[in-house]
Amino acid sequence: MIDISIIIPTYNRLWSLPKAINSCKETRLNTEIIVIDDGSTDGTSTWLAQQPGIMVISQNNQGKDWAVNKGFAIAKGKYIRFLDSDDWILPQSTDELFVQAEQYHLDVTCAGYQIFEDEIFLKEIPWTICDDFLAQQLGECDSSHYSAYLFKRDFIKDIPHRQEYGSRDDRKFVVEVALKNPITGYISNPTLAHRHHENEKLQLSTGLDETVNNLAILMIYKKCFDVLASENRLTQRYKNAATKLLWHVAHWTAKTHLQEAHKIYNWVYELNPQFKPDNNNKISRMYKILGFRLTERILNLRRLF
Repeated sequence: MIDISIIIPTYNRLWSLPKAINSCKETRLNTEIIVIDDGSTDGTSTWLAQQPGIMVISQNNQGKDWAVNKGFAIAKGKYIRFLDSDDWILPQSTDELFVQAEQYHLDVTCAGYQIFEDEIFLKEIPWTICDDFLAQQLGECDSSHYSAYLFKRDFIKDIPHRQEYGSRDDRKFVVEVALKNPITGYISNPTLAHRHHENEKLQLSTGLDETVNNLAILMIYKKCFDVLASENRLTQRYKNAATKLLWHVAHWTAKTHLQEAHKIYNWVYELNPQFKPDNNNKISRMYKILGFRLTERILNLRRLF
């Protein structure tokens, strides 16, 4: 009986992969480590072949999501942790998540995380307690990092990672999980070390740019709201939660696609006519006085100088 499967996709990350793998071993549980090498050319495959006790899958370079899905297909653990190969698991955190999940029969066990600049500690993001997991994932409050979570394998077995959402793939995944009304809980201690660095991100290896990622966020909300509406679950609380991020998406999108950005901006106020931004008050005042289009034209001109 495998307690936990830890799934690690990797591509040209030999500089960080050993630390990620070693962090998975700091546990008393029966754990399997599944590494999917997505066509690395930096010696990763040779190094992995020399490592005992690791399940290795090799594939041509297809992207993170194909890799994760292949790893999940062979995972045997009762629970799953997903780990990017440039991050690492904090000591004994997997055990703590497991104990909580078993004690309270949880589908998703959550926690906060720590942020590092390379390997220098910057700050800790504690778990935010919220009484509605979906509202939290839609943006009502901070939702941590999904690699800090522990998922029951049977609960997520029909939810793949989706390549078409680019670097927002994990956000799409967790929103789909939240739509299934999981039994959730949390532990107080952080469970993940999330590394900021200048190397190429796995999700961006296909050249997806900021515009495509903004579109992915928009599509996540639209598809989620379609499901909620079809099930008569689209409450004002969910609408309000979404507008907090969609307002920023409109502003980001306006840098390159003003007409589409204006549609997003209008949708924000269709969802919540009383919406008030909680930051960027200067920009929001400009929107109110000058209108969205003129404000963004002015901001784009300022960016040129």
